[in-house]
Amino acid sequence: MDSASGLPTLAVVGATGAVGAVMLDLLSTRRDVYGEIRLVGSERSAGRALKVRGRSAESVALAPEVFDDVDIATFAVPAPVAEEWAPVAAGRGAVAVDGSGAFRMGRDVPLVVPEVNPERVRDRPRGIVAGPGCTTLSMIVALGALHGRYRLRELVVASYQAASSAGRQGIDTLYAQMEKVGGDRTLGNRAGDIRGVVGEFGPFPAPLAMNVVPWAGTPEEGGWTSDELAIRDETRKILGQPELRVSATCVRVPVVTAHSVAVHAVFEERTDQREAQEILARSPGVVLCDSPETHEFPTPSDVVGTDPTWAGRVRRSLDDPYALDLFLCGDNLRKGAALNTAQIAELVVAEITG
Repeated sequence: MDSASGLPTLAVVGATGAVGAVMLDLLSTRRDVYGEIRLVGSERSAGRALKVRGRSAESVALAPEVFDDVDIATFAVPAPVAEEWAPVAAGRGAVAVDGSGAFRMGRDVPLVVPEVNPERVRDRPRGIVAGPGCTTLSMIVALGALHGRYRLRELVVASYQAASSAGRQGIDTLYAQMEKVGGDRTLGNRAGDIRGVVGEFGPFPAPLAMNVVPWAGTPEEGGWTSDELAIRDETRKILGQPELRVSATCVRVPVVTAHSVAVHAVFEERTDQREAQEILARSPGVVLCDSPETHEFPTPSDVVGTDPTWAGRVRRSLDDPYALDLFLCGDNLRKGAALNTAQIAELVVAEITG
């Protein structure tokens, strides 16, 4: 606890990264609930000047002592770094809030989305709380609201994932490829012509510019990818439904930031289109954008930089009165990463301060 202000002390680990930059913006624009804020980065980035809450601060190198007297430590770092350092923070008395995949499926680590299962934040025997991946976060707030009314039974999704979820390399690769193909109207008419022009694929297994790539993550058994299995496992854990049937296909699209998900959800109760729209419209963290007459629906270019999950194209299935089809969009760097972590940390603040 910060002795000067009487408010909790926060450490932001990964403050110099892309998600860390969004976290600092959120800390500067959301309600001020912290006293001291320590900005932590790699040894290489130590001393870098950053801005938070309108003031300049220098990042410090990640080391055990940075967690001394820290109440909450957020982690916006790769999974191996979080796996090593989150237990160190917890061992020194901080609640570690991790946005990576290091602890998501741990039996003794709660997986929390504050709009869906905020009560789970208190059940943290290891002192660590995890948030789900950016694709799950692009859909789970809206699905959680519908689940509360109709009880989800089965889920089939296709994700359209932005380049930024592959990190800075993903963004740089997309822009570099777009520069190479832009203006050449002969491209896209012959098999393999784009491959020959773009050269390096970066973190993607095929060209992303002028293309879609049906692969995100690493190979898993049966032809699935790690991202696809993560959607299944994380959704089950967040909703508390270990037997929920989930099938996902993850696709990379030439979008810089903001994921989209096409959802076919089957429920235990009969659904109603208008009621489902009303549920989504009044749910915290969801914005309904759904008017077929005026072609209003969410797209990545419209929702990037915003915090909510945007929902549109809400329809009751033509062949199953227990099913809904809808299209969801969300910024994968905001709610899909930094915002959910910030919201979890705020739940812990409320618990600490009573």
